[in-house]
Amino acid sequence: MNDTIAAIATALSASGIGIIRLSGEDAIKIADQLFISPKGKLLKDQRSHTLNYGYIVDPSTQKVIDEVLVSIMRQPNTYTKEDVVEINGHGGIIVMQKLLQLVLSLGARLAEPGEFTKRAFLNGRLDLSQAEAVIDIINAKTDMALKSSVGQLEGALSLRVKPVRQEILSLIAHIEASIDYPEYDIDDLSNALVIEQLDEMISTLNQLLETADNGKIIREGIQTIIVGKPNVGKSSLMNALLKERRAIVTDIPGTTRDTLEEYMTISGIPIKIIDTAGIRETEDIVEKIGVSRTKELIDDADLVIMMLDISVPISQEDYNVLELIKTKKAIVLVNKIDLNKQYELGYLKSLIKDLPFIPVSLKDNIGLEILEKTIKDMFLSGSIDFNQTPYITNIRHKHALEKAINSLKTVISSIQNAMPEDCWAIDLKNAYDFLGEIIGESMGDSIIDQIFSQFCLGK
Repeated sequence: MNDTIAAIATALSASGIGIIRLSGEDAIKIADQLFISPKGKLLKDQRSHTLNYGYIVDPSTQKVIDEVLVSIMRQPNTYTKEDVVEINGHGGIIVMQKLLQLVLSLGARLAEPGEFTKRAFLNGRLDLSQAEAVIDIINAKTDMALKSSVGQLEGALSLRVKPVRQEILSLIAHIEASIDYPEYDIDDLSNALVIEQLDEMISTLNQLLETADNGKIIREGIQTIIVGKPNVGKSSLMNALLKERRAIVTDIPGTTRDTLEEYMTISGIPIKIIDTAGIRETEDIVEKIGVSRTKELIDDADLVIMMLDISVPISQEDYNVLELIKTKKAIVLVNKIDLNKQYELGYLKSLIKDLPFIPVSLKDNIGLEILEKTIKDMFLSGSIDFNQTPYITNIRHKHALEKAINSLKTVISSIQNAMPEDCWAIDLKNAYDFLGEIIGESMGDSIIDQIFSQFCLGK
């Protein structure tokens, strides 16, 4: 890890500023071969964390490539804990690529995705959960997701996991000392005291695990699909929720032949909302494909919003859709209540059993607030408070917590069944390692590489 890496750290597009980032022992040396200061200054002579004005010049032609500001940051007080240089130039695609090629020609290596953050982890600046929070911050779609990710970057999750690991380690040390050195007078731990300690650890970890459902919603959002037969108002609902004319709305059945996808937020929750082709029997080959895809999306959706038209009788197509969603988390919207009713809501209630239903008029903007509140109540168990506890937003962390809790429960079972203490130690070590996976202290290189491969170049 002694080599110097480089990458474009900003979006490769026409923009006001673009940044080339270098990290490694030769970062400043490489930059000095390209940088010309009007005052003749060398970057190696400048203080750390300074910004230096000048030009990048191609050494082979002595032609000026760009007017730049170069920041010098000396280890260990940098993002990677190595020497870091950032060349701030103009954000054009060609100029950024030219600057990067010059840096690489002088001995730097193109960074792998996430390699700057990986070095921060390997050099001890961040633990693994904090490193993963970096990509969550980049990908955050709502303020709620951003707050959760920033809290994790600041170490909120680590602060809850590390004390439990230390308690487990102390317990392992005491058990192994009493086994390996019976000649010494080591105080015996009563079974009741050990079980009490384990119960407290399990309780702490369960508090974290209980946040996982809300955490998944915070990070990934709710995949929501709007279904129903043609012309019930699906596209009108999508436009109303997005507060813009995203979908084409006409009186002609079958207008939407494929799916339309957009992101929106409700009470801070990211929602991927999908408008689908109306489900009906049709001879149109394109519409048939859209209907088939709608049925597939129903299986994968977190939430299904089924729409009915109260101004026309319930049809066989409506019954077919109800059959498709009966095992899903779903809401039934009864649209067009501003028109004459063709059936009573009591009859509908008998059909949909326990599914919530909401009378709406998209034309008169009636019922949307109730819909938004219903979605929030269905998916958020209580209010979100980032000051009380970190939220488990990463499925890897959730699985590690589940395995750690099960290992601690196995220890309790071993104690209650009068198993020898060396059996306790095996499961305690497993729990210790599972929690270590969260912060990166019990991870194989291949898993670490896989995690950082999800990052963008330059981060």
